[in-house]
Amino acid sequence: MSSPTSPLSRRGRKLVDAPPRPRYIAEHFERVHRPWDPDSRPDGYISLCIAENKRMAERLVRCLDRYRDVPSAVLGYDDVTGNLAFRRNLAAFMSRSFLGRAVDPARIAVLAGAGSVLEILFYVIADPGAGVLVPTPSYAGFWPDLEIRDGLSIVPVECSSRNDFRLTPALLDEATANADVPVGTLLFTTPDNPLGRVYSRAELQDVLAWAEGKGFHVVFDEIYALSVFGDRPFVSAASLRTELGARVHIVWGFSKDFGASGLRCGVLISGNDDVLRAVSELAYWSGCSGHTQYLLSQLVSDRAVVDDYIKRMRTDLKQAYQRVTQSLDASAIAYLPAEAGFFLICDLRPHLDTPTWEAEQRLWRRILDEANINLTPGEACRIAEPGFFRLCYASESEAAVQVAIQRLGRVLGGRD
Repeated sequence: MSSPTSPLSRRGRKLVDAPPRPRYIAEHFERVHRPWDPDSRPDGYISLCIAENKRMAERLVRCLDRYRDVPSAVLGYDDVTGNLAFRRNLAAFMSRSFLGRAVDPARIAVLAGAGSVLEILFYVIADPGAGVLVPTPSYAGFWPDLEIRDGLSIVPVECSSRNDFRLTPALLDEATANADVPVGTLLFTTPDNPLGRVYSRAELQDVLAWAEGKGFHVVFDEIYALSVFGDRPFVSAASLRTELGARVHIVWGFSKDFGASGLRCGVLISGNDDVLRAVSELAYWSGCSGHTQYLLSQLVSDRAVVDDYIKRMRTDLKQAYQRVTQSLDASAIAYLPAEAGFFLICDLRPHLDTPTWEAEQRLWRRILDEANINLTPGEACRIAEPGFFRLCYASESEAAVQVAIQRLGRVLGGRD
């Protein structure tokens, strides 16, 4: 363990003294090695805080096992923003599966995960100390992605439960006007995390028109584009214009829709040549492995296999969501309906002893200690009021999730 006299830089010391990892994540990794087992560990830990879809993992492994004839070329250096053959196959797959129009492979860069894409993209489109608008509730990881090394400041655009957490141009205007740093970029997640909401074409047009009117860069994080199981279809920002233009960028990856976060493969689409050139100058430090690119290139170009996977994944997600919400209803646990992703927001405000962030932390700790289950506290998602918690239901077995909801119901005083 480091001591105050360790020979670290100021920035290294800051990481040690004030680690950016949220407490709920630290608790997860402290407990994950003693997981629930119905026979050997019935009181074991159950994680409901990690946004991963492990339900299709065995099927994906079988799919990837089809592509064993790996060429020796993957062992050598290649284009740091992605092998050309992979980018061509990606462009074809993404264009037909969710982008809504054809995209030139030259507009695509591949890096080691969507987090790396975001960090490097914002490094080249935003100056140090500048502000980035992020509508909240939000994915908690955006803060370390953009603030730790890029030196940016996230400016929350606080959406409220009073209007169903709807984003409006007026809220964007207010956040921009009240920011204490210069603002020139907007990061918008669609489908939404943690709300699991799919946005309509009109809603996306409003966001894009607002950003264009301000002359802002707007980054559409479409990491859950294929994980839609509700009635409303996904609309990609790529389909809103015939060309993206110089200030519109799209981020996607394999970590969510394919449950392959360990493969570390994120994708950037940009219409800005200078952005892509600048990204390529930093990509050496965040390259995706040649072996991974080969496997995923074969997968996305194997149309029958990949389309079957996506169809089954969506059906499975819908069924999992239905069973989770039935169990929440049976335990009298309130929640906000979702239509995408593998999570939903539980409204536990009635169970706070006071309407404060301290009370939310106490409730989170009580649930963790008494039920040995881990939810994402709303404060980590920058929800504007205490008492909301994100529940992720696809990173554990269905049996484990059902046990976890029963435990949660007992802690909250609901029915089994």
